[in-house]
Amino acid sequence: MQHGDIPGFMPAMTMAYKLKDPKQIQNLKPGDEIAADVLVHSDSDDYLLDSVTITSEARRGLLPAMLAPHQLMVGERVPDFPLVNQDGKTIHLKDFRGKALLVTFIYTRCPMPTACPLITSHFAKVNRDLARDKKAYDESHLISVSLDPAYDKPPVLRQYGLAYLDDDPSAFSHWDFADTTSGDLKKLAEAFGLQYSEENNQITHTMATTLIDGDSKVAQTWTGSDWNPDDVASAVRAVALKAAR
Repeated sequence: MQHGDIPGFMPAMTMAYKLKDPKQIQNLKPGDEIAADVLVHSDSDDYLLDSVTITSEARRGLLPAMLAPHQLMVGERVPDFPLVNQDGKTIHLKDFRGKALLVTFIYTRCPMPTACPLITSHFAKVNRDLARDKKAYDESHLISVSLDPAYDKPPVLRQYGLAYLDDDPSAFSHWDFADTTSGDLKKLAEAFGLQYSEENNQITHTMATTLIDGDSKVAQTWTGSDWNPDDVASAVRAVALKAAR
């Protein structure tokens, strides 16, 4: 949903919302303009809409030409994208074909403890969990893609990554921190269903984590940051071991 500025909360952007009462969607049509209350819970990253009212139906017939780019669904093949990792090396998503690949999005200057820092801490736990199973570890890989390529250059990503890898640079062999061009970042974020915008050196964004199987197809997705690292590690392990057969 596209929304205007919410003073003191977030700038205008496009992002996903959930309805407090799912039945409210029965009254809505694609293209409707609405007004609603945004409910924010301190223990969740979900934003709920309540008291939804339609303010305009004028754009109902226009939406097909305005739809957001297609988000990849489970079973769809992920296109290849070039990335530059913390060592300044160009890598491609296709480089990890045949492995279970877990991808998420962060930026190093993120000030919200329940957003990027939590996602990266979750990834660190997944990484440690997989390391206890050599076969699963060898057949899997993690990538954290920066939403701030102008600032998150390889040296910055390397320093950031080391903080979550117990200062062990050898661990980058299993977990890359990478950036890309602004154009490719937009395409990549759209493919994985992530929305972001920048204002005053702060990036407002949704959160999306995607597991890609050995055939470069989407195996599973997680939104927000409140997912369980143990559950995700188990999912990665299952896909990794299947790919290794």
